[in-house]
Amino acid sequence: MQLLYIGLFGALGCLGRYFISGWTYAFLGRALPFGTLAVNVVGSFLLGLVMEGSLRSTLLSPEVRMGITVGFMGGFTTFSTFSFETVRLIEEGSLFQAGTNILLNVVVCLMFAGLGIFLARQI
Repeated sequence: MQLLYIGLFGALGCLGRYFISGWTYAFLGRALPFGTLAVNVVGSFLLGLVMEGSLRSTLLSPEVRMGITVGFMGGFTTFSTFSFETVRLIEEGSLFQAGTNILLNVVVCLMFAGLGIFLARQI
């Protein structure tokens, strides 16, 4: 059953990533990899919220938690795309954009993971 949850949630994560990333690029443009940043920030928040919340309660079964954290989040967030886009910016000589991308992804994602954990502790 756990594999089924991981597969189903993974498909939803992939679709969520596609739509949120596309919407973000349409809204903010492509001066930076904003689509990847958006899914990484949202994913960091959701992972913090789901993990902390599910470890503090029995609201989610272990199978559903694995489906969400491994499946959905695995399909939704993407460190590999962040890495590739950052290397491309460096190769293009866009060092400021590459540094900004690194800073935003690390700092903002950590902040949103913390926010998710904080909110889960309040529930």
